[in-house]
Amino acid sequence: MKLKPLGDRVVLKMVESEETTKSGIILTGSAKEKPQVAEVVAVGPGGMVDGEVVKMEVKVGDHVITSKYSGTEVKIDGEELLVVKQGDILAIVD
Repeated sequence: MKLKPLGDRVVLKMVESEETTKSGIILTGSAKEKPQVAEVVAVGPGGMVDGEVVKMEVKVGDHVITSKYSGTEVKIDGEELLVVKQGDILAIVD
């Protein structure tokens, strides 16, 4: 199954965070923070959203930083994805 986002929505795949700190401390599942870096896997068409013209600034393959608690988590074919509005994306990582 493939997701096709609508309007100004973007589908993201979260990038796994490190299991150990720089000093070598191994983090348990409860000690890890939710990762904020993600890869864009699908982009909506933009256009008119709530009466305003929205131009999509991100493209498939971009790595982005999202707001910490944004979006809706979905599981498609065993893969965990996050659907967010483009406004919840804070930056593109080069």
